[in-house]
Amino acid sequence: MKLMVINPNTTRSMTDTVVEAARKVARPDTMIIGGTPSSGVPSVESHYEEVYGALGVIDQVRKGEEQGIQGYVVACFGDTGVPAARELANGPVVGMTEAALMTAALIAHRFTIVTLPRRTIAHSERVVQALGLSHRCTVRAVDVPVADLEGGSAHLAGIFAEQVRADDEALILGCAGLTDLVAPLTARLGRPVIDGVTAAIPLVEGLIAQGLTASRVNTWRHP
Repeated sequence: MKLMVINPNTTRSMTDTVVEAARKVARPDTMIIGGTPSSGVPSVESHYEEVYGALGVIDQVRKGEEQGIQGYVVACFGDTGVPAARELANGPVVGMTEAALMTAALIAHRFTIVTLPRRTIAHSERVVQALGLSHRCTVRAVDVPVADLEGGSAHLAGIFAEQVRADDEALILGCAGLTDLVAPLTARLGRPVIDGVTAAIPLVEGLIAQGLTASRVNTWRHP
């Protein structure tokens, strides 16, 4: 099985981080390839930047189809470009946000997203509302630029822990660059901590195993 994890921004070190995390949970026979746009923006932290990120996703899917990629994970919180990618790709496309939310819904009644920076709350809420989970999920944020994660996110563990309330039964990490916070926050909080990329990989593998991809009846017909 050949999958591509697409980072919609141009920061290759972030692509390397999410690919490494994806490989840890992938099946032994699954090959994980990283996709990084050659042009665009170094991080997606606004609606303006999200447009460039979506174009980057489309470009990577086109290349992936030529390489025989069977399924895709979009590694940007807010699921940048996912609907367009579904129209283009022959195989299934899963966004890390929807994967994290669906996983959380299976193991917790109430859960929270902690994302960054604050101005991207709307990006997370868009996916929460689309999945009908607003009554179970709260979106919170810390005002830290995504670019600050390039050197690692371990320094954010304490800040993120402070955002978690007593009734939050699970925590979703609201950025693809936060995967190294899963273990320390799980130990610190004593509750499930979910990274969207590692949640998405088994979902894509499962869809491929079932021979399933986006329905072509209406919404996601090939353009």
